[in-house]
Amino acid sequence: MKPKFGLFDVILYVVLFAVAASALYPFIYMIAVSLSGTVPVLKGEVFFWPKEFNLNTYAAVFDNPEIGRAYVNTIIYTAIGTAISLIVSAAGAYSLSKRDMLFRNGFMVMVVITLFFSGGMIPTFLVVKSYHLIDTIWAMVLPGAVSTWNLIVMRTFFSGMPQEVEESGKIDGLTDIGIFFRLVLPLSKAILATIGLFYGVAIWNNFFSALLYLRDADLFPLQVIVRNMVLQGSGGANGAGNIGGDSMIVDEALKYATIIVTTVPILLIYPFLQKYFAKGALIGSVKG
Repeated sequence: MKPKFGLFDVILYVVLFAVAASALYPFIYMIAVSLSGTVPVLKGEVFFWPKEFNLNTYAAVFDNPEIGRAYVNTIIYTAIGTAISLIVSAAGAYSLSKRDMLFRNGFMVMVVITLFFSGGMIPTFLVVKSYHLIDTIWAMVLPGAVSTWNLIVMRTFFSGMPQEVEESGKIDGLTDIGIFFRLVLPLSKAILATIGLFYGVAIWNNFFSALLYLRDADLFPLQVIVRNMVLQGSGGANGAGNIGGDSMIVDEALKYATIIVTTVPILLIYPFLQKYFAKGALIGSVKG
């Protein structure tokens, strides 16, 4: 039986194409500008394809010592922050998934309340300051270590885990901590990969915490450097600056090259986690 292709399907494909184009075009435009020569960019002749192809802007980006230092800082924040967030969220979610946990409903109500009411920026800043975390790596990873939404999704996932898994562990003499680390976590790769991706992307793109808690420029993440470049610009007259010799570089191209350099690494993670992502998101969102 041949599949029918009606008017609704045509409209659906047109809408999907429009949505995909609107999402992809900014990236295509930034890549085209960042790979183009100075004159076409200043004349506004670049739209889809690079003109007078060159890599001068990317060379300027990687020659900037601030970019290299911020890259290392961002990778450290993302790796440590994601690990801490996953461990704390998984432990809390697994505990709340146990029906025989004492005061389980009360803890759950307190967790849900934070979905609607937060402590506020100033109280949170005072708490971070009182623990002497200002200008430290921990100010970037601890205040947002647990996301309530991610915790609830993980709790839902653990609630659907067969009771026999826990019982088999107890028969083999495992403690509750042993069951969690040796049985539950190895069976939870899908949800760990999904929530880990959520946490990783959030920490990678986080610049507000850096603005709030960091004063030392050596600790700034990439996003703060990009923000400063976008807001202030770094070139000379007419939006272009000299990068040595006879080479000129346009501020706009430099900003776009920096954005591409800071965005591509986190995008490259998606293909490796895709097989876990759909499964983990669906399993964790079936029940509230």
